Amino acid sequence: MPPSGFARSGTLHDLVLRLLAGAARLPVLPLPSGVSLQPIDSGEVADRLAELAVGAPAGRVDDMGGPQIRPPADLARACLHATGRRRPIVPVRLAGKAYAGYRSGAQLTPEQAAGKVTFEDFLAQRLG
Repeated sequence: MPPSGFARSGTLHDLVLRLLAGAARLPVLPLPSGVSLQPIDSGEVADRLAELAVGAPAGRVDDMGGPQIRPPADLARACLHATGRRRPIVPVRLAGKAYAGYRSGAQLTPEQAAGKVTFEDFLAQRLG
């Protein structure tokens, strides 16, 4: 049985930004195609975990995702725009079981889009 309060969250905005910033050092941005992400603000995840930590044992709680489901290329364009950089985006189809799971949408939780902070909101707060 999972520990009390166990749940998954979407990819954190911070991680998406870190990955995109690293990739933007290249002359082109190679990004996985055929997948989507549902990034969420780390503060919102922390608030939820704090709620669960002080509450009664809850068993397996609902997963939690951000307010939008978007392909990495959209997130990259938002990041490039926010930083004033230009890079061509090159879609790359990745192989393997992990990416097959991503392509199937297994990491998404559209019915639990609990987050309110969009990736653009995060970028404005972080970079603005």
